[in-house]
Amino acid sequence: MADDTFPGWHGTTIIGVKKDGKVVIAGDGQVSLGQTVIKGTARKVRRLSPGGFDVVAGFAGSTADAFTLLERLETKLEATPGQLARASVELAKDWRTDKYLQKLEAMLIVTDGKELLVITGAGDVLEPEHNVAAIGSGGNFALAAARGMMDSDKSAEQVARGAMAIAADICVYTNGNLTVESI
Repeated sequence: MADDTFPGWHGTTIIGVKKDGKVVIAGDGQVSLGQTVIKGTARKVRRLSPGGFDVVAGFAGSTADAFTLLERLETKLEATPGQLARASVELAKDWRTDKYLQKLEAMLIVTDGKELLVITGAGDVLEPEHNVAAIGSGGNFALAAARGMMDSDKSAEQVARGAMAIAADICVYTNGNLTVESI
């Protein structure tokens, strides 16, 4: 298929919510090719334990690219144990300057339970405002829904699950098969 006729992969909504001392990252399971759902149970949220420090990461974009970035992040975390922000900045620098990594198409949300960060291929490491971050096809829907629930008495997990349910109702590239990790 020529690039101009390839329908393109779509999928994934990932949300990170930090509330009341808990951080939750949740992701849906849908992967679509054009208008066809290829898989509905993909697992796009992972727990890493480099150097004995737990980190939860969620990814949107190309799966192979995301796994490459997760491996690099693990290496950076092993070199700087317990320093998620520093490891994330080092990953973002490499991603921005390395000719191979520049071609990777993915985004990450990561947390160690203290910090919640979004890492992009543009060299950004962002700590979100309002303690909510979302990426992927339905990211803006999930972000808006979660922000609307942050002042409620709901827990971080309840906010994440509720926001993902709303995103799944609105975005055709998002489903309700969630993987949820909290730290």
